This record gives sequence, structure tokens and C-alpha cells, in this order.
Amino acid sequence: MASWRDGKSAAGLGNGYLPVPNNSVEGDLSTTSEKPRRKRSRRSYAMLCGLGAVALLLAVGAGPYVERQIRGTRSVDDIFDNWGKPGTGTEDRAWYPTDFLRDVIPIPCHSHNDYWRKVPLFSAIHAGCIGVEADVWLRQNDLLVGHDLAALQPNRTFQSLYVHPLVGLLERNNPSSEYYNENRRGIFDTDPDQTLILLVDLKTGGHETWPWVLKQLEPLRERGWLSYFEDGKVHKRQITVVGTGNTPFDLIVANSTYRDAFFDAPLDKLEGSSYDSTNSYYASVSFWASIGNVWFRAGEPNEDQIEKIRAHIREARKRGLHSRYWELPPWPIHTRNRIWEILVKEGIDLLNVDDLDGATKEDWTRPTTFFKRFFRLFR
Repeated sequence: MASWRDGKSAAGLGNGYLPVPNNSVEGDLSTTSEKPRRKRSRRSYAMLCGLGAVALLLAVGAGPYVERQIRGTRSVDDIFDNWGKPGTGTEDRAWYPTDFLRDVIPIPCHSHNDYWRKVPLFSAIHAGCIGVEADVWLRQNDLLVGHDLAALQPNRTFQSLYVHPLVGLLERNNPSSEYYNENRRGIFDTDPDQTLILLVDLKTGGHETWPWVLKQLEPLRERGWLSYFEDGKVHKRQITVVGTGNTPFDLIVANSTYRDAFFDAPLDKLEGSSYDSTNSYYASVSFWASIGNVWFRAGEPNEDQIEKIRAHIREARKRGLHSRYWELPPWPIHTRNRIWEILVKEGIDLLNVDDLDGATKEDWTRPTTFFKRFFRLFR
């Protein structure tokens, strides 16, 4: 192949050139052309430097993307696309009782406003979240789920989105066969002892709504799948129900010997209170209201704020409660990620998350997270 280095192409360029006439003024030519050439050289050099910097920047984030394109995006399981299909001889070997969550690792995160997910409950637990949240409104003798009144639909109910799907998952995880006939396995196949926290945020009057919540939990209760307190001891089961929002604490503790739902205690008001693991599970508070603004410091709390966080977590742990902050700064992403990192470092029990992928699939402690998000646009 011809190249600019072998001289052949360069020689061919000379065929069309004419000699410069003898009466031309050589000095004039050099004077008029040297300055434009210098300007063009400087512009070219600046352009090359700029392109080099952009290329370097892109390479940092694009490396994994380019590698995937070269290697191919097929999964190792793609060659088994026909596994389990009729006529393949594998029909009776393809089904696994806990297929949906067989390789999901539970992660200490709480799916905030879970009903906003594409598939409520399932999106969160498939990401590994061990806590989900449902806002419930008492309307016409039923509990509807939604963020506000405009979002309510008669077919999106507490039972249809949460209670009945949980029953179905747990029945599948606890099949009755000649090999297994127990009732103890939880949602996650990789950790069947992990409880799933169902946080029920009451949006209508607590004393009217809470009895309906307890009533609609009956399908889980009758199968023995609700964590409960009895005779001074808490028994952990597959699902732990926690009331928040307008949930009245006095109804939670009305029965002093037995309860199968717990309270979301105020994380910033635990000292000198009666909240403990026998009546509460979460201890939560708004990060913004209790800790304050960290946006102007790129997510770095000051010393006083760090001490507040430590005091909150310490007090919750002393009472056997699980600490959680809601209303964390969602943006800029680096600010949110830095807050997550600090809270985990300080020992927070559950991260309150809206971005499931950001919390469960990315290493948000690394600066390359930004580039990964950017290049996701090109996949």
C-alpha cells in the first residue's frame, strides 16, 4: 500500500506544477506567506492538543465500552437460548423453583418510593434491595398505592402490588416436595434468612388506615411469614412490616404481648424515648432537616454534621434499631455518591435510594462512575 513515507505519492504531486518565472520577486513571496503559515501552524497545534485531550478524556470512560464491542456483548448463557424449549429434550430440567432471584445478592438499601418503579417490588428485589416502600391511601374500603391523589388507580392496591406478589414469591421459594417441606426460606435464594422490610407509609388518617393495613396483611400472617414480637422476644421472619408517615405509635404498641408490625422511630429523637427493637425496626429522619445542607461542599459534611450522623447511628444501634436517612441530596451525582460513601463508612444500616442501578450496580466511590454513565448513552 502506498504511504506518505515512501515518496511515491509525493513525487506524483509534482507533475502539475510549473516553475516560478525568473522575474518573480522571491522576497515578496516569502514575506507574504510566512505569517499565514505560522498562524496555520499554531492553529493546527492547538487543534491537535485539544483533540488529544478529548481523546484521553473519552478513553478513560470509553475503555470498558470499546472492550465490550471488541469482545462482543453476548452473555456466557446466550449459547443456551433454546434451553427448556419444546423439542430440545431439556424441558423437564429448565425450571428451577427460585429462578427469579436465584443469584441476587441482598444489599442493605431501601427502595424509596418503590411504587414508581417500572415493576413495583420486583425491580427493587431483583436489584438486591432488602427494603421497599409503599405509600397507601384509604379509599372506598381499600388501600390504594401512589405518591399523591392524582396517581391513585383502583387496580393499584396494597395487596395487588405487594402482599399477593410476596405470597407468590415465598410459595415458590418454599415448594412442597419429597426433598423439602418447610416454610422458612425468604425472598433471596443466596441468603434465605434475610428478611425483607415492607415500609408502609400511611398518607391518610392513621387511626382509620392502620387497621386496614393489618387486615390486608393476613395472607402473609396466616402462612407465618411476618416477623413478630411475642412475650418479650422478637422473632424474625421472611417479611418485616414497618409503619411510617401517619402510622400511630399508640396502635403499634396497643397489644403489649404480641405484634407483627413495627414502627419507624424518629432517628433524631431517640434519646430518652421508649423506642427499641420490641416496638420499632427502622429509625429514620430527613437528612436535610436533621443534618443540613452539604451541596455547597460537594457532599462533604462539616465536623458538626459528621458528629450528628455518628450520634444518630450510635443511638439507633444501642436500641437495636436500623438507621436510615431519607431526603438525601439526589443531585449533582458526585454529591449524592459522596454522601452515600460517607454514610456507609459511618455505619448507616440502610441507604435510602431512588437510583437502583447507581446504588447496586456501580462502584459509586470511583470517579469513573461519571464516564460509565456518559457512555451508557451509546450502548
